[in-house]
Amino acid sequence: MKIYIANLGIQNHLWPTCLERSTIALFEDVRLRPFWERRDREGYIAVAKTLGTVAQTAGRWFNLPEIILSTAGDIWIHRDGDYLWWTVSKAEPATTTLEPWNDPNGKTSEIYITHKPVEPWSNRDRKGNRLLWKEIHPTARWFLTTEATVQSVATHPDYALALINGDSLAQWHSQPLWEAARQKSGKGQVTNYDPIAKSAWQMAYTAMQTTAYANGQDVTRTLKNKDMMFSSQPELEEYIKDLAKQQQNLCAITSLQLQFIGVETDPEMLCSLDRIESSGHYERGNLQLVCRFINRWKSDGDVDEFRRLIKVLQTSGLT
Repeated sequence: MKIYIANLGIQNHLWPTCLERSTIALFEDVRLRPFWERRDREGYIAVAKTLGTVAQTAGRWFNLPEIILSTAGDIWIHRDGDYLWWTVSKAEPATTTLEPWNDPNGKTSEIYITHKPVEPWSNRDRKGNRLLWKEIHPTARWFLTTEATVQSVATHPDYALALINGDSLAQWHSQPLWEAARQKSGKGQVTNYDPIAKSAWQMAYTAMQTTAYANGQDVTRTLKNKDMMFSSQPELEEYIKDLAKQQQNLCAITSLQLQFIGVETDPEMLCSLDRIESSGHYERGNLQLVCRFINRWKSDGDVDEFRRLIKVLQTSGLT
């Protein structure tokens, strides 16, 4: 059994239908679907990039139809407004239809929508208690939601299962990092405390300091390595936040869920700013967000070689 978090359509527009029909749903761009049908991953990614999608995100999109089609007996979680909803996927086959679509950009008038049968959606745990979003621990909120269309719960899946079962969550809530996050967020209520913004500030500040004082050189001198091509720290912060959104809060190399300052449960999963080409500078197009341990492992090595080794590890059966 796997546990997934799902967004159901752009701005959640498929959710009312999924709730009524007891399904999970996925939409696919008509310009991309033919490449998936031919299992042409490279072609799919190439076209997706022309539509404004980064390669890592396009690669994840390519895998989504198979996840939806094959899921059976898995738990699916979705947040809507004040409630957390969940269901269990059925073994019944999915259906895909071509439907009219009003693209805000006017680029396409049709879209493929796949519906997969599930048990009736519920906003209560298995003991009958309401799953109110405001009552869920602030740390858990970060791994029970996603910017991605579909994301497996890699961080504390046992917590998600205990929450749905209505079991005690004390073993997690009593941990120091969880308690600190609860206190910072104001007794579990999300206020102006923004872990992504705080992480962006920290990463931008560190990058500015690194380039300013690299090799002991004065801030006013031009550096041969690690030059800062952003005019200010706030500009870099905004770019980092945009990267987080583009990457759907996932590590650019491993697709692991990134964690952010104040709600982290594992410091090694904290978001870290990485230069794609280590010989390049801090500039647009040469930056990505990765897990802290990935940045440390990658160091100054070749990015393509590092990706190859990570892929070897992921397919070795050791992960």
